[in-house]
Amino acid sequence: MLDVRNLEVAYGSIRALHGVSLHVPEKSIVTLIGANGAGKSSTLRALSGLIKTKAGTVTYEGNEITNQAPHRIVARGLCHVPEGRMIFPNLTIEENLRMGAFLRRDAKGIAADMDYVFTIFPRLLERRKQLAGTLSGGEQQMLAISRALMGKPKFLMLDEPSLGIAPLLVKAIFQKIVEINRTQGLTILLVEQNANLALEVSSYGYVLETGKVILEGPSADLRANPQVQAAYLGI
Repeated sequence: MLDVRNLEVAYGSIRALHGVSLHVPEKSIVTLIGANGAGKSSTLRALSGLIKTKAGTVTYEGNEITNQAPHRIVARGLCHVPEGRMIFPNLTIEENLRMGAFLRRDAKGIAADMDYVFTIFPRLLERRKQLAGTLSGGEQQMLAISRALMGKPKFLMLDEPSLGIAPLLVKAIFQKIVEINRTQGLTILLVEQNANLALEVSSYGYVLETGKVILEGPSADLRANPQVQAAYLGI
């Protein structure tokens, strides 16, 4: 569904990605793991058009989308849940969700999808009129994922969904990510520093180090790899 070849990204004179290539099959969960500064977030930002690439190609559903405007990429069904959640704190939960559906014009479909996200995350339904800035970190992450789902995506990119969240909620959120993948057939590209959890829920993984893919393979193989265990799994 997504084919990335030799992606290069630079911030001024500093190169963040050095020829990253990866492939995400339809309806799969694929993960990118790596230390802070490895280039994981830069990869997602380049895929969603938030930063320009210096070289390489991004092909989505057979069409090249390299350096397209972010709203055009969202309109194709590729949505990005950014690191740090980036919800609108001064809007209510419901208003945040409506912002996620900004490009849509199907009122019935929007209403149905709002009911669906409230089914996945009942806590948001209880607080739908509450200002998003007053939510806990875990609740804000639920809202960020739900806002992306309101865009009717076929492909969801999640950047560090466990960051700054209580361990109990992290497990619940990851269970929901797997549920969304299985029940909705949504393809997911997951960036996550909690490598153990990421490799547990994904079918395939890539290990990024200083802007390069240094390892890739089925998630089970990566979890068994001594190099990955020593560097990322604390084994």
